[in-house]
Amino acid sequence: MLLKEIHTPNFPYGQAHKKFVEASGKMLTTLKCPEVWRPCVYMYVSLALSVDIQEGMFYWYTDRKAGLSFHEGFIGFMFAVGSVGSLVGVILYQNILKDHSFRSLLFSSQLMLSLSGMLDLILVLRLNLKMGIPDYYFAVIDEGVSKMINRVKWMPLLVLSSKLCPTGIEGTFYALLMSIDNIGGLTGQWVGGLLLHLLRITRTEFNNLWAAIMIRNVMRLLPLALLFLVPSSDPNSTLLPSDLLNDEDDGEGHRMQNIELTLLTVDRGTSPDKSPQEHGKNQESLDVEQDGDGVSLLANRG
Repeated sequence: MLLKEIHTPNFPYGQAHKKFVEASGKMLTTLKCPEVWRPCVYMYVSLALSVDIQEGMFYWYTDRKAGLSFHEGFIGFMFAVGSVGSLVGVILYQNILKDHSFRSLLFSSQLMLSLSGMLDLILVLRLNLKMGIPDYYFAVIDEGVSKMINRVKWMPLLVLSSKLCPTGIEGTFYALLMSIDNIGGLTGQWVGGLLLHLLRITRTEFNNLWAAIMIRNVMRLLPLALLFLVPSSDPNSTLLPSDLLNDEDDGEGHRMQNIELTLLTVDRGTSPDKSPQEHGKNQESLDVEQDGDGVSLLANRG
């Protein structure tokens, strides 16, 4: 598929390159700021240590001999309940938790995330049957609670990322922060796959699945040691220094606006396309209108 582009003569390519260099320099300066790189390190580490062993759990759910023998339709229902749990987490954060400080909220959510992983251990060890809870109900509850707590943990990280964006390059810098988070999530998946490989957990072998769950839950507690990197302020406070919040282009934009307004304020009787005779007639008509306005004002005063 070919697209015909419209040729733009005299396009200021040098100006575009200059803007790109300025934005890159500002991003690098922002990343060197301690108020920015410290939370970025915590976000990456917390996501990287949230080991993902969902593949091993999925095979155990569907295995007919050693697992729970769930069919595909029920697995889809579990994931749907997990999505509802994520929505509940967003609503819970918006209505109750949004005014809490970043550090306290991340501490509570990280701790709850580690504790919620014990539900998987109860299910794998079949302790839920001793409690009188069937596998179907317990698996659905496990999925919904885990997704809800994970979303509650994710929301303050998103808000914190938005507070770290400097003026003028908000969209680009926010995309950079999200790429760091995505790399952290991919690292967690790689570590989870390596853990399943080392414990020899395959599609039909699940003897060490409980050990993988225990290691995952312990690793979820490790980011608490780096919680000092997160600011203790709330989402309503300013995190960046004042020099990164000042937009250097405001003065130039203000001058350009003044120039445009000056071009629009042209005398009503002047026009470059009119002859001097027509200009004189227009000027006389304007004088007559002004005299008429003055007479009407005097009449109203009388």
